[in-house]
Amino acid sequence: MSNKKYTVLVADDDPDYLFQVAYHLRNCGYEVMAVESQAEAEQVFSKMKPDIALFDLMMESDDSGFILSYKLKRLYPDVPVILATAVARETGVTFGLSSEQERDWIRADLYLEKGVRPEQLDQAIKKLLKI
Repeated sequence: MSNKKYTVLVADDDPDYLFQVAYHLRNCGYEVMAVESQAEAEQVFSKMKPDIALFDLMMESDDSGFILSYKLKRLYPDVPVILATAVARETGVTFGLSSEQERDWIRADLYLEKGVRPEQLDQAIKKLLKI
Protein backbone atom coordinates (compact mmCIF):
# COMPACT_ATOMS: atom_id res chain seq x y z
CA MET A 1 0.00 0.00 0.00
CA SER A 2 1.26 3.47 -0.80
CA ASN A 3 2.00 6.11 1.82
CA LYS A 4 -1.15 8.00 0.88
CA LYS A 5 -3.78 7.93 3.61
CA TYR A 6 -7.15 7.33 2.02
CA THR A 7 -10.14 9.17 3.46
CA VAL A 8 -13.30 7.18 4.16
CA LEU A 9 -16.54 9.05 4.80
CA VAL A 10 -18.76 6.90 7.03
CA ALA A 11 -22.38 7.89 7.69
CA ASP A 12 -24.54 5.85 10.06
CA ASP A 13 -27.14 6.87 12.63
CA ASP A 14 -26.21 4.01 14.99
CA PRO A 15 -23.45 5.53 17.17
CA ASP A 16 -22.14 2.13 18.35
CA TYR A 17 -21.88 0.77 14.82
CA LEU A 18 -20.33 4.04 13.62
CA PHE A 19 -17.72 3.95 16.39
CA GLN A 20 -16.83 0.31 15.68
CA VAL A 21 -16.48 0.81 11.93
CA ALA A 22 -14.46 4.02 12.34
CA TYR A 23 -12.21 2.29 14.89
CA HIS A 24 -11.53 -0.67 12.59
CA LEU A 25 -10.94 1.52 9.54
CA ARG A 26 -8.47 3.70 11.45
CA ASN A 27 -6.65 0.54 12.56
CA CYS A 28 -6.42 -0.42 8.87
CA GLY A 29 -4.67 2.90 8.18
CA TYR A 30 -7.52 4.98 6.80
CA GLU A 31 -8.38 8.57 7.62
CA VAL A 32 -12.02 8.40 8.78
CA MET A 33 -14.68 11.09 8.80
CA ALA A 34 -17.57 9.64 10.80
CA VAL A 35 -20.97 11.36 10.80
CA GLU A 36 -24.33 10.35 12.25
CA SER A 37 -26.76 11.62 9.62
CA GLN A 38 -27.49 12.16 5.96
CA ALA A 39 -27.42 15.92 6.53
CA GLU A 40 -23.96 15.79 8.13
CA ALA A 41 -22.62 13.60 5.32
CA GLU A 42 -23.89 16.07 2.73
CA GLN A 43 -22.17 18.93 4.59
CA VAL A 44 -18.89 16.99 4.60
CA PHE A 45 -18.81 16.12 0.91
CA SER A 46 -19.95 19.58 -0.11
CA LYS A 47 -16.64 20.84 1.39
CA MET A 48 -14.22 17.98 0.69
CA LYS A 49 -13.92 14.95 -1.58
CA PRO A 50 -13.55 11.63 0.24
CA ASP A 51 -11.66 8.79 -1.44
CA ILE A 52 -14.52 6.39 -0.69
CA ALA A 53 -17.83 6.48 1.19
CA LEU A 54 -19.65 3.97 3.36
CA PHE A 55 -23.29 4.86 3.91
CA ASP A 56 -25.98 3.27 6.02
CA LEU A 57 -29.11 2.80 3.95
CA MET A 58 -31.68 3.96 6.51
CA MET A 59 -30.98 7.08 8.56
CA GLU A 60 -33.29 10.11 8.64
CA SER A 61 -35.37 8.40 5.98
CA ASP A 62 -35.62 4.86 4.66
CA ASP A 63 -33.64 5.82 1.57
CA SER A 64 -30.94 8.10 3.03
CA GLY A 65 -28.15 5.91 1.67
CA PHE A 66 -29.61 5.98 -1.83
CA ILE A 67 -29.96 9.77 -1.69
CA LEU A 68 -26.38 10.20 -0.43
CA SER A 69 -25.04 7.88 -3.14
CA TYR A 70 -26.87 9.84 -5.80
CA LYS A 71 -25.71 13.26 -4.52
CA LEU A 72 -22.11 12.16 -3.95
CA LYS A 73 -21.86 10.57 -7.41
CA ARG A 74 -23.27 13.73 -8.98
CA LEU A 75 -20.47 15.76 -7.38
CA TYR A 76 -17.71 13.15 -7.63
CA PRO A 77 -18.58 10.40 -10.14
CA ASP A 78 -15.27 8.62 -9.48
CA VAL A 79 -15.72 8.17 -5.70
CA PRO A 80 -16.75 4.60 -4.86
CA VAL A 81 -19.78 4.17 -2.60
CA ILE A 82 -20.53 1.21 -0.36
CA LEU A 83 -24.03 0.84 1.06
CA ALA A 84 -24.22 -1.07 4.33
CA THR A 85 -27.55 -2.11 5.70
CA ALA A 86 -29.37 -4.53 7.94
CA VAL A 87 -32.55 -4.04 5.89
CA ALA A 88 -32.58 -7.61 4.55
CA ARG A 89 -32.22 -9.03 8.04
CA GLU A 90 -34.85 -6.66 9.45
CA THR A 91 -37.42 -6.75 6.64
CA GLY A 92 -36.56 -9.63 4.34
CA VAL A 93 -36.33 -7.14 1.46
CA THR A 94 -33.23 -7.62 -0.66
CA PHE A 95 -31.78 -5.79 -3.61
CA GLY A 96 -28.57 -6.01 -5.53
CA LEU A 97 -26.30 -4.26 -7.96
CA SER A 98 -26.16 -6.96 -10.58
CA SER A 99 -28.20 -5.32 -13.33
CA GLU A 100 -27.47 -2.10 -15.19
CA GLN A 101 -30.88 -0.81 -14.11
CA GLU A 102 -30.18 -1.45 -10.41
CA ARG A 103 -26.76 0.23 -10.63
CA ASP A 104 -28.25 3.19 -12.46
CA TRP A 105 -30.92 3.62 -9.81
CA ILE A 106 -28.89 2.80 -6.71
CA ARG A 107 -25.66 4.52 -7.76
CA ALA A 108 -23.58 2.51 -5.29
CA ASP A 109 -20.57 0.40 -6.20
CA LEU A 110 -21.04 -2.25 -3.54
CA TYR A 111 -23.79 -3.41 -1.22
CA LEU A 112 -22.88 -5.06 2.11
CA GLU A 113 -25.04 -6.54 4.83
CA LYS A 114 -24.25 -5.05 8.24
CA GLY A 115 -22.22 -7.39 10.38
CA VAL A 116 -19.51 -7.67 7.73
CA ARG A 117 -16.18 -8.53 9.33
CA PRO A 118 -13.61 -5.70 9.52
CA GLU A 119 -11.15 -7.55 7.26
CA GLN A 120 -13.90 -8.08 4.65
CA LEU A 121 -14.67 -4.36 4.71
CA ASP A 122 -10.97 -3.52 4.37
CA GLN A 123 -10.68 -5.90 1.38
CA ALA A 124 -13.77 -4.38 -0.25
CA ILE A 125 -12.38 -0.85 0.18
CA LYS A 126 -8.97 -1.83 -1.20
CA LYS A 127 -10.64 -3.47 -4.20
CA LEU A 128 -12.78 -0.41 -4.95
CA LEU A 129 -9.83 1.98 -4.48
CA LYS A 130 -7.58 -0.36 -6.50
CA ILE A 131 -4.85 -0.39 -3.81
